[in-house]
Amino acid sequence: MEIKKKDISIHIENAKKGSQPAFNFLLDYFWNNVYRFQLKRVNNEYDAEDITIETFAKAFDKINTFNDKYTFNTWLITISKNIQVDKSRKKNASIYSQTTDASDEQVKKIPDDAPSPEDKIITEQHLSELLRYIKKLKPHYQDVINLRYFQEMSYLEISETLDEPLNNVKVRLLRARKLLAEIISKKNLH
Repeated sequence: MEIKKKDISIHIENAKKGSQPAFNFLLDYFWNNVYRFQLKRVNNEYDAEDITIETFAKAFDKINTFNDKYTFNTWLITISKNIQVDKSRKKNASIYSQTTDASDEQVKKIPDDAPSPEDKIITEQHLSELLRYIKKLKPHYQDVINLRYFQEMSYLEISETLDEPLNNVKVRLLRARKLLAEIISKKNLH
């Protein structure tokens, strides 16, 4: 199914209003573009994924500043490029600290309430089977799933535990749930 520019615009408008399904759609639809862009730049899967997570966290935090005269993909790539350049500068200067310029109030705009379709699929699985699926995820995704669902931590508690900005935790958990739901769905098809 081809997604039209109008459909994307509707999801962007809904995301500006705080719609979690709109954030999910934008993350799913544009993830591969941003990730591939970064993978070509940094030649490292972990770094590319980390920068992509930060890109979406920053984009969702600043979604109200998006100007629809531009394409959303170009806006995301620009944010991604700036994050990567900043990281390179910090790395070259031997200064490494993950910071965010987002206030707590801005970060709270990404809702944390209703279970997503991915959450529903995840909770329908038996615990031992679910643990096997979780082990197929990369370690940093396993960490956020474990902290959120098994230790029942809030986003803020996870942020403090992992010493990560809150908006990065939200996007990483969103991505982890999607990947886990894909693993479960593939297994159920066989």
